[in-house]
Amino acid sequence: MTNGLVIGKFYPPHRGHKYLINCAAKRVDHLVVVVCHLAGQKIHGEQRAAWLREIHPNVEVRVVHDIEEDDNSEAWAKYTKEFLGYVPDYVFTSEDYGDAYCHHLGAKHIQVDKERLHVPISATKVRSNPLQHWKFLEPCVRAHFVKRICVVGAESTGTTTMARALAEHYQTAWVPEYGRVYSEAKLRAAEGNEWRTAEFVHIAETQNRMEDALAKQANKILICDTDAFATGLWHERYMNHVALEVEKLHQDRHYDLYLLTADDIPFVQDGTRDGEHIRHWMHKKFIEKLQKHGKPFITLTGCHEKRLAEAIGACDKLLQQNFFEQTITTKI
Repeated sequence: MTNGLVIGKFYPPHRGHKYLINCAAKRVDHLVVVVCHLAGQKIHGEQRAAWLREIHPNVEVRVVHDIEEDDNSEAWAKYTKEFLGYVPDYVFTSEDYGDAYCHHLGAKHIQVDKERLHVPISATKVRSNPLQHWKFLEPCVRAHFVKRICVVGAESTGTTTMARALAEHYQTAWVPEYGRVYSEAKLRAAEGNEWRTAEFVHIAETQNRMEDALAKQANKILICDTDAFATGLWHERYMNHVALEVEKLHQDRHYDLYLLTADDIPFVQDGTRDGEHIRHWMHKKFIEKLQKHGKPFITLTGCHEKRLAEAIGACDKLLQQNFFEQTITTKI
């Protein structure tokens, strides 16, 4: 049985890496892909490894600590023997360092697409502007860099109208409000307005799953018509208390911007809404909770056209920001 090795930072993985790994996998019986992680990197090695496992389910992916000896092939060869426990038959790279590395390791070096003719991209280029090099990223990696915009607001304040309009403007995916679908089904089943915390947990979990799935299909920006954070506020509205089970479902999720639709437009009864009398209270509650949790948000007021122009202006600014130049405070 022949053993192969591909080693690198994969910071982040791109389609050049995919080409390299695919070429390597065809040449050996067993391929190990090693991700080198260094403290302080904005994307943890385990996250990069998870992406590689999704992209290449038939190869073995490991994470090791980066010993920060980029120009010391002998040190890396010794380290490789330690963490692998054996010497691979082949090492596949797209770099010149492979010859010296394999000499010390005792393996054969196979260089793949050194000139980047098959896939003209590098991790350095991706880090310079992930959105600009979007076509070189796989869907699971794109989902990490996509700008997430969440539209929230009280009943009948135009959240869905805004979400749809933004998605159309940016030619991207948008995440419908699962809670509305669920509540309408509840009404049809004649269950009335009696709610249980477990239902809100289910709504928040489903909303999160829908969002994460659609993030892989988004065109650089994802528009979310509500989120688990808003679900928690609706729980408070109906149940008169905060549910920690629901709160936990939004604590570690990152959104680049919340768009809060104001209650300065007429209430429209669609046959299912019951919150006209507390619409202003809900709007104030959204502001209070967004501020309390430190969420970045702007309030959209006035007619739809004015709101849309303000929303597009804010989103355009976000699309100019580079993930690798931002201060990221959310957990990865």
